[in-house]
Amino acid sequence: MGVVYEASIREQMTTATALTAKTRTRLNRNQIVGFWGAWAGWTLDGMDSFIYALVLAPALTELLPKSGYIATSGNVGLAGSILFALFLLGWGLSFIWGPLADRFGRTKVLAATIFTFAVFTGLAATAQSVWALALYRLIAGVGIGGEWALAGTYVAEAWPEDRRKMGAGYLQTGYYAGFFLAAALNYTVGAHFGWRAMFLTGVVPVVASIIVLTRVKESEKWKNAGVSATQSKPPLAAILSGTQAKRTLVAAALLTVAIIGLWAGAVYEPSAVIQLATKAGMTPIDAGKMASVATGLLSIGTILGCLAVPPIAEKIGRRKTLAVYFVGMAASIAASFGWAFYLPNGLAPFMAILFVLGFFGGNFALFSLWLPEQFETRVRATAFAFCTSVGRFVGAGVNFLVGAAVLRMATLGIPIACTAIAFLLGLLLIPFAPETKGQRLPE
Repeated sequence: MGVVYEASIREQMTTATALTAKTRTRLNRNQIVGFWGAWAGWTLDGMDSFIYALVLAPALTELLPKSGYIATSGNVGLAGSILFALFLLGWGLSFIWGPLADRFGRTKVLAATIFTFAVFTGLAATAQSVWALALYRLIAGVGIGGEWALAGTYVAEAWPEDRRKMGAGYLQTGYYAGFFLAAALNYTVGAHFGWRAMFLTGVVPVVASIIVLTRVKESEKWKNAGVSATQSKPPLAAILSGTQAKRTLVAAALLTVAIIGLWAGAVYEPSAVIQLATKAGMTPIDAGKMASVATGLLSIGTILGCLAVPPIAEKIGRRKTLAVYFVGMAASIAASFGWAFYLPNGLAPFMAILFVLGFFGGNFALFSLWLPEQFETRVRATAFAFCTSVGRFVGAGVNFLVGAAVLRMATLGIPIACTAIAFLLGLLLIPFAPETKGQRLPE
């Protein structure tokens, strides 16, 4: 009798669990509009940031002579690395948006970040010297860096508990959809109207995103935390003291690893494809178009990697998921730039591995899911912005070193392949991060 009763109870629990799993909380209009506004901003963010990689060679070829330098391939490579390091420096300074968002609200400050990166990306189209382009990219970086932190914070807080994890994966696809959009624009607008027109496209669609964001209400979690936030220590001081300090620094270190590897691979991917396509006998125009195709392939892989993160993280946990993605990044960077790049007919295998590199580059979606789970509402935007920004300073330094190594060794492959080492070192840091699988978002 007892056995039958226990079996009945188990059957009822299994049925209830299945029904619960199938029933998801419906999103209201504000949550839907807010998500699409944040996603659109993040998409345009990705587009604007990757435009530079696509137009690097033609822009610097024109601007270096105007600035008093010969446009040799070595000078273009070195100047490109310096300008990208400045862009990452600007991204590093974007941590200032976090405390502002914790104080004044997510949506208002999010709109400000979009406005900043859009305006200064557009101004890059007017640059008449390398110095002007460097300044515009520096300030654009400040805006671009803040968008991820605020969009990720908003979606985590605004979406229901049973939807927010997948929401993080959906949100992160926007950045790489922006890569795809940049590649499509380069294939069409860039090929016909040049690099200035490419930078100018960064302004046009942002107006719609700002309009949407200004109509979105703040999350209830932020509103409810507002009173206590004014009575506590400043958010930046809070995340760097006491028990919060360890998780803040570990998260920042893990993001630094991700930034070093992905940016090295993504930024130099178009240049590598152009070199391989040229070696295969393609014309400069066709080689540029092939770089756009490769970027699209990389983007599709990354979007799929982002969508795979939430279910994997829910099944095996946040730390194991990051370990899988880090191993995949290390292997694919080494295989693409250290092996395929040097094959006699390396274009096809290089592009095939790019898809795999893109998939594991989706590890950034895990941070969109994981970081909000580690910090309470009153400091969440500050923590997200700090952790995603501080690594850019290190990334800027590493990117400069990579550029110097490329110039010294007269090859792209080996210096970039060496960035795979960062992911192996990152594996040693993962055990120090908190496992938050199954935990609700802290209030």
